[in-house]
Amino acid sequence: MSSVAPVAETSVPPQRHLVLPLLLFLLTCLSTFWVGSVAWRPIGHLGLLYHGVLSFVANLPQGSPWTAMQEALAVADMACRQGLLYMAAVLGILLSHEMGHFVMASRHRIPASLPYFIPVPILPFGTLGAVIGMEGFRANRRELFDLGVAGPLAGLIVALPITWFGIRMLPTTPMAGSGLCFHNPLLLQSMIAWLRPDYPTPNVMYLNQLNPFLMAGWMGMLVTGLNLLPISQLDGGHVAHALLGDHAKFLARGLLLAGIAMILVTEQYGWTVMLILVTLLGADHPPTADDRCRLGLWRQVIGWASLLLPILCFPSMGITPT
Repeated sequence: MSSVAPVAETSVPPQRHLVLPLLLFLLTCLSTFWVGSVAWRPIGHLGLLYHGVLSFVANLPQGSPWTAMQEALAVADMACRQGLLYMAAVLGILLSHEMGHFVMASRHRIPASLPYFIPVPILPFGTLGAVIGMEGFRANRRELFDLGVAGPLAGLIVALPITWFGIRMLPTTPMAGSGLCFHNPLLLQSMIAWLRPDYPTPNVMYLNQLNPFLMAGWMGMLVTGLNLLPISQLDGGHVAHALLGDHAKFLARGLLLAGIAMILVTEQYGWTVMLILVTLLGADHPPTADDRCRLGLWRQVIGWASLLLPILCFPSMGITPT
């Protein structure tokens, strides 16, 4: 299982860099376009692309070069359209998530970097998400809550209509599943059961059944679920600390132990990298600039509701081979 990097907050220098974030964003555009254009099979299609070019060149003398070229261009056009749709959808979700953090940091005058996207063209997603640096130690309890909750909620708000389009695009007669098996989170299962009650397997999808919007929506929910886990300095860790203060460390430690147990019992070792990263960050959240600041009723309601989102958005089984 390949996981998506959480949007963590780290201390950054006051000077905001432009070149590296822009370069990484452009590379992530290319990376997500590539995986979308090859139907989220980046590794297998490297070899297929090579053999396809050789076959095209070898068969030119035997047939009409113009006909062969037209066929190749038609296939390439369809692939490019799919790649562009996936790139726009998934980057729209990730950008919304990051801008939620950035706008809230600007509102509270907390120094923040531009988002650093992580392109990975060999994974089905094409990216491991993004990270944004913020000087969170300058924030009080209320400001830290706003910084933590704004990103995941903004990303989910964009992910839901994209997922809706993806579900509507599912074929009326589902084909037999092949390729990697994507286990759907509870929220996606519920949306499929509601919008497409005729669909036989709302709990899982396969690579050959995916479309750009559905794949982007699946990843958007994964990003939301991961980041809202109430551990360390993940977004959910900020929210939990704002709600529970120092007692949040007991929730974080318990969840970390539960994660280790889940990996061992279900043998989902793909989550191990994520577990190691979170462990290195430390399970406990450091104190804010003012832990005595009161949240208010509405922040508490939103905070407790957001901590339930990992249950709805996190696909515990992730991705498994078929």
